Amino acid sequence: MKTENGIAAGTSGAKGINRRLQPIGRDLLRNRWLYLMMVPGLLYYMIYHYVPMGGLIIAFKDYNMGDGIWGSRWTGFDNFVTVFSSPDFPQLLRNTLLISVYRIVFNMVPDLLLALMLNEIRAQWFKRIVQSVTYGPYFLSWVIVYGLVFSFLAPDSGLISTGWRELTGQSISLLTDKAFFRPLLLITDFWKNTGFGAIIYLAALSSINKELYEAAVVDGAGRWRQLWNITLPGVRDVFILLLILRVGTILDAGFEQIYIFLNARVTEVGDIIDTWVFRRGLEQLDFSVATAVGFFKSVIGFILVLSANRLAKKFGGSGIW
Repeated sequence: MKTENGIAAGTSGAKGINRRLQPIGRDLLRNRWLYLMMVPGLLYYMIYHYVPMGGLIIAFKDYNMGDGIWGSRWTGFDNFVTVFSSPDFPQLLRNTLLISVYRIVFNMVPDLLLALMLNEIRAQWFKRIVQSVTYGPYFLSWVIVYGLVFSFLAPDSGLISTGWRELTGQSISLLTDKAFFRPLLLITDFWKNTGFGAIIYLAALSSINKELYEAAVVDGAGRWRQLWNITLPGVRDVFILLLILRVGTILDAGFEQIYIFLNARVTEVGDIIDTWVFRRGLEQLDFSVATAVGFFKSVIGFILVLSANRLAKKFGGSGIW
């Protein structure tokens, strides 16, 4: 009797599982081409983002290329102690946080302002020209951007430096000026990336229901009132999403740009964690310490994303999930 009850229960359970799987199977069959298009993206993230995470084990070893990852000696948390006890680490962390916060504070609002101004342009030909001009620098590498900056600010041959010397009789060297280095990073980042950021906000603006503006006009609301009550709330979620993503990468600070612009005169204010890792990991071949820093950054970034997402939901935003 027990056996019969067991068989009945097993049959009932199997039927329940089949009933739950049938809608999934129908969905897979109905949307098979959409799921097929997802495969390359999933494979990309699996191969280049998830599989390499196994290399984090190097952070807890004295990695030697000859012995390999598994053959290298375990050191526990010694690599982390080496990083945090380094006399350069407090300055590196301070520079990284300052530059990242400056980017968030001063380079997010211009993206939104440019999008709002473009959204108010009624002449489509002029709007396309402005978009092309502002979006074009995004495709330039930081090497090319530095070449342009050097042509203006080079101490001996730069256009601005030469003009200043002819007007005042004094030489200036802005590329090696510690007080000007961080503003230079912000200015070049603003010039290069504002157009791209504006396109993201323009996409959000285009999704706002036009009937809301029509109703506002009927109620007598002017352009500023429409902007405050319709436009800005319409892009709030996108702004919060981009803010959360930037907060999660606050310990990156833009390695490519800083590495190219950095020189010995401005190391005190411009050297960040990533440039130090580059020198320690690739130039000195100390992969264990470099991996420990990367692991530390990932943990901090993960915590910051969770915290920012929770705060965004608490204050009425949608967050990431």
